[in-house]
Amino acid sequence: MGTPANLRVIVLANQKGGVGKTTTAINLGTALAAIGEKVLIIDLDPQGNASTGLGIDRQSRKVSTYDVMVGEKGLLEVSRPTSVPRLFVAPSTLDLLGVELEIAADKDRAHRMKNAIRDFALATEGTDDPFTYVLFDCPPSLNLLTVNALVASDSVLVPLQCEFFALEGLSQLLSTIDQVKRALNPELAIHGVVLTMFDPRNNLATQVVADVRKFMGDKVYDTIIPRNVRISEAPSHGKPVLLYDLKCAGSQAYLKLASEVIQRERRLRAA
Repeated sequence: MGTPANLRVIVLANQKGGVGKTTTAINLGTALAAIGEKVLIIDLDPQGNASTGLGIDRQSRKVSTYDVMVGEKGLLEVSRPTSVPRLFVAPSTLDLLGVELEIAADKDRAHRMKNAIRDFALATEGTDDPFTYVLFDCPPSLNLLTVNALVASDSVLVPLQCEFFALEGLSQLLSTIDQVKRALNPELAIHGVVLTMFDPRNNLATQVVADVRKFMGDKVYDTIIPRNVRISEAPSHGKPVLLYDLKCAGSQAYLKLASEVIQRERRLRAA
């Protein structure tokens, strides 16, 4: 049995680090919650930056996505509310670093998260206020954790920094997605590419935007996330930027991105 139709599962993925993947997971999740969705962010990065950025103290993470991956807990048991209404997080711990070796011999090792989301969705769909979005934050590498997220998801959202090697990294990621699609998840689709850390004063950044739009066409979101100091400051306060400074350019961009994501979802469901 699959997940309910009203629950959409999106993985934020990029094999390159420092592209704004975790920042986008936190702030897109917050923006979706702010406009009425009920959102779970699953932190699958051992560094746990999404959990920290949502104010979940490391010492308080008694259970985590590690427990889900090894089959000791369900997602519902490890998920926690955040300071943002309607936004929940399944936090990560450094234990995830060893999970690949622990489950390497198991036949269902690539499907652990898919099974966990199925159980989570079935446990929550009968409530008056079911979850509508799950967002995965992954490590910046193609390991078993990332593969689990790709197998469990309906679609991939790709944060792409406006810098010189952007297209090269994007080509590698698209190849990876294609491999996962062929071997493990034939339904996996590209939801969209969001350009991040854009500085309009930088001619190279403007050229990267043009190149990516030419290469990916309408898969690139209209919304571009600017390079913004308030976005950088917010995680040190354990807050999404929308709570830290709602009026800044970064917050407004993530609200626009959330609206665009929902509009795309409606078109996909209608198709």
